Amino acid sequence: MLELKLDNVSKIYGRHRAVDGIAYILSHGVYGLLGANGAGKTTLLRMICGILEVTEGRILCEGTEIRKMGAEYRRLLGYLPQNFGYYPEFTARKFLMYLAALKAIPKREAADKVEELLRLVDLEQVKDKKVKTFSGGMVRRLGIAQALLGEPEILILDEPTAGLDPKERIRFRNIISALSKDRIIILSTHIVSDVEYIADEILLMKEGALLAAGDMGRMLEMARGKVWECIVKPEDTERYQAYFNVSNLRNTEEGVRLRIVSDTRPMEEAQPADPDLEDVYLYHFRER
Repeated sequence: MLELKLDNVSKIYGRHRAVDGIAYILSHGVYGLLGANGAGKTTLLRMICGILEVTEGRILCEGTEIRKMGAEYRRLLGYLPQNFGYYPEFTARKFLMYLAALKAIPKREAADKVEELLRLVDLEQVKDKKVKTFSGGMVRRLGIAQALLGEPEILILDEPTAGLDPKERIRFRNIISALSKDRIIILSTHIVSDVEYIADEILLMKEGALLAAGDMGRMLEMARGKVWECIVKPEDTERYQAYFNVSNLRNTEEGVRLRIVSDTRPMEEAQPADPDLEDVYLYHFRER
């Protein structure tokens, strides 16, 4: 089983620590890297991909620093950047064949693999259409296909569902789940639901640091006893929103039901509620 180790990894620009001393060990499965925009997620992924040099610490694959592995490490990688570049005049099949050639995959092998990947990401019916005619969701699925060329054991996905509608996001998550059996998949996002359903482990990043990490059960325990529900008068809703972190608001016949994330009971009649990942996120990224 492949192991990727982040050994106190930092990236420093002048006086700014974009990534600050992250230490973690990853093996097969889906890792959801969750954090607000600007948390350092993309910088960390670019270091894992070898695009950026590590300022402090080391990234090791099977005990060897990735910068010493060179092409051997790059063969293990598949990468879908946040801004996926493509040639709009190419067809989907031609585009994948072109990238396969750049990866030195033999032509006959590449042709079979491209057809397989087009089926996997549900683009087989449009493989001979130009990419410029694709929707945003279709382009992201093509991005997954190109990242899978060469059978990578480490798959890095940076904000893969940004801009997709709910149906495309569900389709995308299902593809990722199907791929996770024998790979390390790191999925970076600020969309909680993208990782809630498919991540084996969740890593919370804030201001460049790893704030918390663990499986879903461990993450939910962090917010247990800090989530409350109560019903208030409609005219009092704005006041409670100003004072508390309200994760959900719903009008009912009795009044406005508020879901509040707070260390203490927000009012005497508030009742404790079971937390979800969105509550955990709001608890750590709340405005103080």
